[in-house]
Amino acid sequence: MTEFELKLEILPDRLQPVAAAMREGKTVRQRLQARYFDTEEGTLARHGIVLRVRKEGRKWLQTAKGPASGPVERLEHNVALAAAAAGAAPAPDLSRHAGTPVGDKIERALKLKGGAIPPPLVPLYETDVQRLTRSVELGVSTVEIAFDQGRVVAGGRSFPLCELELELKQGMPEDAVALARDWCAEHGLWLSSITKSMKGQRLAAHQRFGPAVSARAPVFSRRAGGHQITMTVLQACLEQVVGNASEVAAGSSDADPIHQLRVGIRRLRTALREFKALAEGIAPAWEAPLVDVFRELGRHRDHSHLARRQQPQIEAAGGPVLDANRASDAVPEAQAVVRSAAFQDALLCLIGFAHSADWGVGSPDPKSAMKIFCTRLQKLHAQTLKDGRKFMALEETRQHDVRKRLKRLRYLTEFVAPLFSRRRTEAFISSLKPVQEALGLYNDELMALQAYRSLAAQDPQAWFGVGWLAARRAPNAKACFDALQVFAKVRPYWD
Repeated sequence: MTEFELKLEILPDRLQPVAAAMREGKTVRQRLQARYFDTEEGTLARHGIVLRVRKEGRKWLQTAKGPASGPVERLEHNVALAAAAAGAAPAPDLSRHAGTPVGDKIERALKLKGGAIPPPLVPLYETDVQRLTRSVELGVSTVEIAFDQGRVVAGGRSFPLCELELELKQGMPEDAVALARDWCAEHGLWLSSITKSMKGQRLAAHQRFGPAVSARAPVFSRRAGGHQITMTVLQACLEQVVGNASEVAAGSSDADPIHQLRVGIRRLRTALREFKALAEGIAPAWEAPLVDVFRELGRHRDHSHLARRQQPQIEAAGGPVLDANRASDAVPEAQAVVRSAAFQDALLCLIGFAHSADWGVGSPDPKSAMKIFCTRLQKLHAQTLKDGRKFMALEETRQHDVRKRLKRLRYLTEFVAPLFSRRRTEAFISSLKPVQEALGLYNDELMALQAYRSLAAQDPQAWFGVGWLAARRAPNAKACFDALQVFAKVRPYWD
């Protein structure tokens, strides 16, 4: 069974209003006490698999969950258990999930072949939750809303849990999304992919936040049509965006998830732009919130770059020690930026769209989809080569457009790679890297030059940085031009 569930985090000052809203319908209260298991080496967790034994009221249930196709979908299999002697908790047994999709994932993760005995399991953490649930009929769907309050416990430490989960019991994912949008708008909630099990794993490992989520390559067959390709690509993009947005919204200020969130947003915007001809219903209103968050988090990135990379280089060249970040305005709090109502609503709308079958009717067949992709790739490539030939004469904004276009060309290549020769697409992507690096350095130092010029009005010592960066501008631009000329000789893989 594939579970479609939207998990929303709740601020402490919204607990009472959320609880009151839950009681507007018929509710059921239940205590859930769960213990989570893994191997000594944590093999299941490394493969995104969760195994728990949970007491639900007076009943026991063993559940295995594993990754599915998107950020809000998981494979799930439940087995009812009898209590052990003297009312003790039953022991976990992986064989209970044999022959199911998640059971197959467990076997692959543990490399079990020919009836091999699985390694012993150890308890890692526990959760104790008071759950209030009610069912909502919306459209053609039934959605169960669960309001959870409790804690996760590991090694004598605990962490509070306060979540609202919307699980689609039957019907259409878009209906569950519509309900989630209402709750977020009314109570200031935000979407999170950080599950109870992930919180438990981090608590057991003495970690507050998880690692940044990198882009995942979409997987589909060469015979896939426009609808399947678009859904697969959007879900892969959303996995990166939602994963990193969840960490930042939870309070992580680490540069890596902020950077990967910006990469994910850029990839998502590329998919929406380049796949528009394949998917009716892509709403222009989704673009503005994505752009706003991308730009605001870009200020974080520029702030960090000046302090951690640019100023040390200037000092190494003999420049004075100074605080380069005085040249920039105070950066907005990343957590507040990601939790913004407009951004959260756009994410939910995109999740609903990526799981909708409605717009698949009339979507291009495999042959037509391939033709559309080749046309888009050729257009991006031709414009890049045209501007590359006159790069030195372009205004800085046009030069920056070349960099953005190259990123779109790379992302589109990664999106449609399963349709083409793997060897040729990988070679093409490799040929893009030198020119992207040259353009990235050029853009970073232009940004720094502007910042140091601003700082020089307050601190004359910044003029050293202005001079050092200004002297590098022309050689950097020439390096971009040269890299573009080399790239122009690379044969396109779609020819």
